[in-house]
Amino acid sequence: MQATATVLVYSDDARTREQVRLATGRRPAPDAPVVEFIECATHAAVLRELDAGGVDVVVLDGEAVPMGGMGLCRQIKDEVFRCPPVLLLIGRPQDAWLATWSRAEAAVTLPVEPVEFAAALAALLRERRLQSA
Repeated sequence: MQATATVLVYSDDARTREQVRLATGRRPAPDAPVVEFIECATHAAVLRELDAGGVDVVVLDGEAVPMGGMGLCRQIKDEVFRCPPVLLLIGRPQDAWLATWSRAEAAVTLPVEPVEFAAALAALLRERRLQSA
């Protein structure tokens, strides 16, 4: 049986969540596990899911309203024990410094560009697999 990875996707915009799912496909790279998604439209739902455990990577929309992914990333890095790696979706390449401030492990720009996104997600999944081995 193939190993699976759980990816939590936070955005108040259903189209952004769909872009993430479509860019990932069944798996973001041939050597990456099959991905199962948890979709959240509110920051409270993200916190509940992270408290429940079992999330391998978190994808946060930096442009989400009312709480953006950057602030949420910083919060979960402070509050969640063994916080999973975070891939931040940012509005402009110039916002990369904010992704660093938020402590995200990776950042890609919106709209989601499938090749760039899949490569970033696959790298985080590989790193997570190495950490848990």
